[in-house]
Amino acid sequence: MKKIKVLALAALASTAFYACTSSTESETDEVADEVVTLSDGSHEISAEASEVSWKGVMLGVKEHTGTVALQNGTIEVTDGAITGGSFTVDLANIVPTDSAYNEEQTREKLVGHLSSPDFFDVENHPTATFVITGSEGTTVMGDLTIRGITHPEKVENVEIHAVDGVVNIKGNMTFDRKQYDVSFDVPMKDMVISDDVELDLSVVSMM
Repeated sequence: MKKIKVLALAALASTAFYACTSSTESETDEVADEVVTLSDGSHEISAEASEVSWKGVMLGVKEHTGTVALQNGTIEVTDGAITGGSFTVDLANIVPTDSAYNEEQTREKLVGHLSSPDFFDVENHPTATFVITGSEGTTVMGDLTIRGITHPEKVENVEIHAVDGVVNIKGNMTFDRKQYDVSFDVPMKDMVISDDVELDLSVVSMM
């Protein structure tokens, strides 16, 4: 079974359940890595401790960043590898974190626009889901559903970091919003919203 040593970053769903724990007893002590493994079975994700960060870009003008709440999640492990699981994101809890706002263009207006039928249509589709179908190397494959539309997507650059029995799995995903009917375009020729939405995923579980 392949063992993966962990760096500082990790992702939404992972592909091998190995991690490193580190401890520092004094300023002169070296950091010791201990390889651990999660047991086979179902592992519940802590929604409160996990986070999904997003970035959308208006090409040549500005970008917006923020977070969205994770409602729940599980990861299924078979023979030491991720084989299933699912995550549900609460689209009614979108929080902007950037500073590209003014009196006319406020954070509240952005959230209202992202929640409207022009974008995620939160009233009719309050959640998005990612259902894991398998993993390979540092990539987790699955089916992403937004606005009731499903397409296969990948969480890439997955890494796992474990400290004191707490596992932090991080990674990133980029999806084409127009595939999910998030098709709003700025009605100005010199302003173009990127079709790509970037997600940084950080989920926490116990070993």
